[in-house]
Amino acid sequence: MTLILPDAHLSGPTVPLLLIADDFGLTPAISASILTLIKAGRLSGTGAMTNCPDWAASAPALADLRHQADAGLHLNLTALSPLGPMPYVCPQGHFPGLAQVARLALFHRAVREEIRQEIIRQIDAFARHYGSLPLFIDGHRHVHVLPGVRSALFDALAHYGDGYRPMLRDTYDQPWKIFARGIVPIKAMVIAFLAYGFESEATRRGYPTNQGFAGVGPFDPKRDFAADMRRFLRHKKPRGLVMVHPGLSPDPDLVGIDGVIATRPIEHDALMSDHFLDDLAKAGFHLGRVETV
Repeated sequence: MTLILPDAHLSGPTVPLLLIADDFGLTPAISASILTLIKAGRLSGTGAMTNCPDWAASAPALADLRHQADAGLHLNLTALSPLGPMPYVCPQGHFPGLAQVARLALFHRAVREEIRQEIIRQIDAFARHYGSLPLFIDGHRHVHVLPGVRSALFDALAHYGDGYRPMLRDTYDQPWKIFARGIVPIKAMVIAFLAYGFESEATRRGYPTNQGFAGVGPFDPKRDFAADMRRFLRHKKPRGLVMVHPGLSPDPDLVGIDGVIATRPIEHDALMSDHFLDDLAKAGFHLGRVETV
């Protein structure tokens, strides 16, 4: 595997870590931040929201960096509007909240079919503007692991045949690791609980997953994100995944769309710092790529 870190930051054998930025395409400021971080060698990849206005405009720049970072689909069923009609889920043309999506998908077959079709549309929109199918799939607000949605996801992936096997994000992590980090452990446990059984089903169907998950935080601008990142980097294990949410400021396009605003530039600056590279190496990691992990 090609190491992304400069030799000066390495200290002994390291294992690959997937550091994935969510929300590419949500706004121009988020996309610009992620492109900057990729060029600086600070990310393994990014998940794109292909139903968002900036996706088509920023996708070519991301495709130009495919040799430096991987790109996947950040499946979105809770923000803005779908790419096609969803009369059961979105009768007004806008996605509902996460709880309503979860409830509808769990109890209504017609809703799961609408979600399946929308997943295909979002995958196709990725391929249309990026030039290839996504190497991995995860979900905005972790919607992809919800019991009703995950069945629609697997049905949608079957549309592309046995030759397409993207890595799927498993948001489960062991409870002792979650509580050892001490960063919003209850929130992290809820997210882990929602993913119960997801990895085993993905494996049974032949889809690879990450092994270990971190990055769940409070999105509090008063917190020391660099210190939190050092906690996320504990418990070295190959194929572990840490999610981040960087962005640039100001970002007026985010207002009314997403509640995570103030912390995005803080995360960007922390990831761009030399201290981050030192922390990564001291924790025994180098940045890996999806296709080589």
